[in-house]
Amino acid sequence: MMYTSRARVVLVGIGADEQMAGYGRHRVTYERGGYEALRLELKMEKSRLWTRNLGRDDRCISHHGKEARFPFLDENVVGYLNSLDVTDLCDMSKPQGLGDKMILRLVAKHIGVTQCSGLVKRAIQFGSRIAKCSDVDRFGSSRKASGTAKHTPKASTNIKNKQ
Repeated sequence: MMYTSRARVVLVGIGADEQMAGYGRHRVTYERGGYEALRLELKMEKSRLWTRNLGRDDRCISHHGKEARFPFLDENVVGYLNSLDVTDLCDMSKPQGLGDKMILRLVAKHIGVTQCSGLVKRAIQFGSRIAKCSDVDRFGSSRKASGTAKHTPKASTNIKNKQ
């Protein structure tokens, strides 16, 4: 059964992983170079977020007639998270689902959102390879894709047409 929401505004979680070490690659960075390497990685990811994921996600959401809101990119949230040391944001000695985005998980538990506060990150666009398929189809390669590219729907990008 398909459900179509009449909501015009969608809350998007982009920025949480990039600011609070929520991706699996952050753990790898930590294992290779400790918290200093992780600090540098998070700084680099935050600097490119605006031209990478944000553009893609906003184009996709807008194409479907929705307006996106990004609470983790609110200037007060970003400012607060930037004021904290990386060890206040995550604890890489703890397993996935506990140590990554630790500060967010603790807040979630504190306000009673306990059922999902320990879930491990699963990025659907990468797990399903839809981002790579889309980038290759639109730009010839995933390396040529950018957050500033204009979204123009094509029949060939329709998954049903590719089956």
